[in-house]
Amino acid sequence: MSASPYPALAPDGDGWRLSDESTEVVFDLATVRVLGATRLYEDADLRAAVREATDGALDQPWRFCFATQLSFQPPLMPGVGPASLSPTVVSSARRQFADDLRERGFRSVERHRSERMRTETGARARLTRYEAALPLTDALDGPSDRPADVAVEGWLSVWLADGQFRLAGGAYPTDGLDAVAPGVADDPGSYRNELLSVLRSA
Repeated sequence: MSASPYPALAPDGDGWRLSDESTEVVFDLATVRVLGATRLYEDADLRAAVREATDGALDQPWRFCFATQLSFQPPLMPGVGPASLSPTVVSSARRQFADDLRERGFRSVERHRSERMRTETGARARLTRYEAALPLTDALDGPSDRPADVAVEGWLSVWLADGQFRLAGGAYPTDGLDAVAPGVADDPGSYRNELLSVLRSA
């Protein structure tokens, strides 16, 4: 039996569920296409809690994480190691992650600091933080003193392991969700720690 093309990713906690598993072209480089095999998870319990608190007005993923294994088509030429493409892959992955957030409906997507992180296997990953806002005006009817946006923080990590590039990332609310969904508390500290733990283990 052949090995799965998808990276291992299993967030802790009962609330997470696999929402998508796909393989597609994630970006094009000068001479090759870069394919990504991705597993995407969402916090289904948080989604259900917000849906119930807003009488169904807000029903969407609020917290998600993913891992992607990259491959090249056509395969790299002999003598061309993946490490030589690292700067290009990292910059392309960062740009694609920001584009993906915008496609999900996030606005004011901004990239912030980058730092190094060690994965559980010892690989050195490049970790980048993002901030964004998720607009709620169209979803909530009538005048309200509730915020028009939910603030969101996202993280993306990129590393090379066993000759293959891996990407992992995700996002979570940091402020405003408790104001629009009574009884649903923002917990950005726990969300951040859980996501970074997932990124280290992906």
